[in-house]
Amino acid sequence: MTGRLADLKPVLRLFAIECRRGLLIGALMSAITVMAGIALLGLSGWFITSAAIAGLAAATAITFDVFAPSAGIRLLAIGRTFARYGERMTTHDATLSVLAALRERLFRGWAAAGAARDLAARPSRLLFRLTADVDALDSLYLRVLVPAAVALGAAVVACIALGLIHPLLGASVGAVLLLAGIGIPYLAGRRAAPFARRRMHGVEVLRSRVIDLVAGQTDLLMADRLEAQRMSINRADTHIAEADDRINRIETLVSFSFGLVSALLLAGALIAVAALAEKGTIGAPVAALGLLVAFAALEPFAALRRGAVELGRTLVAARRVGGRLAEAEQPVPAAVPPAGQAFVLSGVSARHHGVELDSVREATLSLSAGEILAVIGDSGAGKSSLLSLLAGEMDVTGGHVAVADAMLMTQRTELFADTIGGNLLLANPAAGAEDLRAALEAAGLLEVVDAQPQRLETQLGEGGIGLSGGQLRRLALARLFLRNATLWLLDEPTEGLDGDLARDVMARIRAGAPGRALVVASHLRREAAIADRIVVIEKGRIVGMSRRGQAAFDLALARLRPD
Repeated sequence: MTGRLADLKPVLRLFAIECRRGLLIGALMSAITVMAGIALLGLSGWFITSAAIAGLAAATAITFDVFAPSAGIRLLAIGRTFARYGERMTTHDATLSVLAALRERLFRGWAAAGAARDLAARPSRLLFRLTADVDALDSLYLRVLVPAAVALGAAVVACIALGLIHPLLGASVGAVLLLAGIGIPYLAGRRAAPFARRRMHGVEVLRSRVIDLVAGQTDLLMADRLEAQRMSINRADTHIAEADDRINRIETLVSFSFGLVSALLLAGALIAVAALAEKGTIGAPVAALGLLVAFAALEPFAALRRGAVELGRTLVAARRVGGRLAEAEQPVPAAVPPAGQAFVLSGVSARHHGVELDSVREATLSLSAGEILAVIGDSGAGKSSLLSLLAGEMDVTGGHVAVADAMLMTQRTELFADTIGGNLLLANPAAGAEDLRAALEAAGLLEVVDAQPQRLETQLGEGGIGLSGGQLRRLALARLFLRNATLWLLDEPTEGLDGDLARDVMARIRAGAPGRALVVASHLRREAAIADRIVVIEKGRIVGMSRRGQAAFDLALARLRPD
């Protein structure tokens, strides 16, 4: 349990940083609401009993002050109403603000270098982190922290008030409140934790299977697996329903337990105050006050009922998202290459995140500003890995790396369901409309965009639906032009394009490259032909290098696939 509670530390730290004032005000409002309720019930009991006793004789009826207690009751009632309203407004606003900040932190974490591969490997699970896991954390403040703090505070106040009537009465009621008020939710939380976790994992599996059914229904139909997929969804749904049933049973048992303890506490308090009144230690009005205060003091603990049964779900969510919230060590900034150099690699070995074997081995290579380098080799030789190393997306295991600011254009053009302008702004959020148009013109796509009724505001579908393959590649090229990087890293930039379009793209790349260094990973002759040097890579090692004008350069070009 201690280890699980430790998972809450990053989340609690975020709560304190983002909205400490709002959270404290919300807790204070909740405490005022509960205290006012207890005081209102106790004062009302005292007033009604005192008024009844005073009314038995004319002399006391005339002298009895009804105005002060009445004013106190009205003040407590009005104060409780306003405090309840303020508590609802403040606690929910603070919670929503914290959850919004939490989502932003997680999004920024998954936008870091190297995270894209993790997202691609487990998209549904990570989407679940950003939705259901974050939503599960709203009960941490609203149903666990605030109710627990307020209930303990109310218990202390009630014990002090009852202790003034008689110390033993205050101590006895305090013992019952602590044992039952804390013990029942604690036992319920432990009992419900496995079912809450089971339900949470079941919902995740259900989502994943429904998405698989919707996205892959054609493949499932062709493989005659539709019925099997439907049955797997039904099993996941049944699994969730069984967990819900067990959680609801536990919650019902908690309600019954609090009701039983409340009845026993009321009976015990009644016997105690009756005995004190019989001895003449206290009067009947004070006895009524003590009885109702003892009765009301247990009610705040009942608010922990739902939070206790959901605590297992909350702890799982905290553990899964907490790792991304923990303060990571500041990354060591990449070394700056010497003046006139785009990058320098000295005996560098590197591997992809989470992989045990190096994909680049003992690479020694440098590139001057304005120079174009082609990297060639068989599929899987390490061309793309070398580009990922230069882009800062790999873990360096040996050697020295010094790289200027770089921009990587991968084989696949990643576009979102957004406008053309919105997709361009991913490369340079500060770019204006004229900058976007200039980049589109340099990429040869401005005429196509201007032909659309909404131009830059033209909406694209998921993955860039609405543009052809060649147009998508030109849009990626426009993003490259928008990013004023010293080093361009191009991974097979014309793959899948026809000859004329591919040559036009390469010509535009070369036209936009003066003053910049280019590294082109390719197995096509037309892409490597613009290079000043060619590097041959095999199994992650650089095994050959040649310059334009050398016989080895021509031989390297000749081994590549022609247009």
